[in-house]
Amino acid sequence: MVRYLLILALGFGLTTGMPAAAAEKGDLPLVFEEDFDKGADQWQPTDPNAWKVTETDRGKVYSQHKGSKYRPPHRSPHNISLLEDVKVGDFDLKLKVQSTCRDYGHRDVCLFFGYQDPAHFYYVHLGKNPDPHSCQIMIVNDAPRTMITKNKPTGVPWDDEWHDVKIVRRVADGTIEVYFDDMTKPIMVAENKTFNWGRIGLGTFDDTANFDDIKLYGKKVQK
Repeated sequence: MVRYLLILALGFGLTTGMPAAAAEKGDLPLVFEEDFDKGADQWQPTDPNAWKVTETDRGKVYSQHKGSKYRPPHRSPHNISLLEDVKVGDFDLKLKVQSTCRDYGHRDVCLFFGYQDPAHFYYVHLGKNPDPHSCQIMIVNDAPRTMITKNKPTGVPWDDEWHDVKIVRRVADGTIEVYFDDMTKPIMVAENKTFNWGRIGLGTFDDTANFDDIKLYGKKVQK
């Protein structure tokens, strides 16, 4: 009987009363997923020549393989590809990323969210060495990017391998949490309520990177 009850508890998420799979993914529904096996037709790059789907040892991935000629209206990342036709408020974004550029202090990957237009959005700069412009959560609000990170990040230990990244956003309290490999403790946190909906995006500031296995859980917003 004890063994039966233990199996039953594990199957239903212990304290949540939900099936284990549902408890693992959180309280938001899956609204989009992408592995790029069928291309990248749902993505809108600022410079299509800088992006392509390429074959790797893990299968097809989305590669920002060279620098973009796009120049934003304010100082902010140059290399962006946005998910079309999906806008979210609250969300959990999970994906795998690989930095493919040379190793240096500002080696980076950037992830975008709350994107409303080229002058209004948030982004996460996953930089190797932290400073006011590297390894920070940033806002672009009709002005050059500004750091909004509350904690003091220690930097992202980039190598040439694939890594797991997660962003958690809750608009009611403005919470932003960024996770790198360790999904139990965020490496960056912020609170900001300027943009409570928007598109998500992938890219770098001025480097190159690959992206794969994207899952977006969230609340869709019609705007």
